Amino acid sequence: MSHHREFPPLSGASALKPLPSLIFGSRWLQLPLYLGLIVAQGVYVFLFLKELWHLVLHATEFTEQQIMLVVLGLIDVVMISNLLMMVIVGGYETFVSRLRLHEHPDQPEWLGHVNASVLKIKLAMAIIGISSIHLLRTFIEAGHVGVPGKSNYTETGIILQTVIHAVFILSAIGIAYVDRMSASTPDKAH
Repeated sequence: MSHHREFPPLSGASALKPLPSLIFGSRWLQLPLYLGLIVAQGVYVFLFLKELWHLVLHATEFTEQQIMLVVLGLIDVVMISNLLMMVIVGGYETFVSRLRLHEHPDQPEWLGHVNASVLKIKLAMAIIGISSIHLLRTFIEAGHVGVPGKSNYTETGIILQTVIHAVFILSAIGIAYVDRMSASTPDKAH
């Protein structure tokens, strides 16, 4: 005796009653949020090009450490931009509507199997990457801690930033563990 319920196929959106139709349709309220993130992506492209132009113009005047800090800033912008793309594309595909790319040659590999769990783990890993870049920049700039006017960081600030980074890592491990546990637990729905 099977506990699996069979549901008759729906003949389009008209088959839904008004309240379920309203609730299901409310997912489109997220569309302006994703469009806003696309605008934010444009701002990051502008910021990247501005910083890159600054680097090119002043490359001969900068020390190696200053060049490294600017390049880390550029990498940071790229990683945040990647995070934005994951949220925009993955979130839209997961929570609003299918993109229906139909084997488009430029379709991201991960998009074919995206769901809320995969998206959570990818976002957690992106946040760890961004935090790593910030922490590396802090460590490079921290060589001047205690020198007046040379560093914006205190020892306590550096320790707190390191602790926060460690918490991000532990959180990502926790998310992956819970996701793995829930995936391996057989469905016990009645």
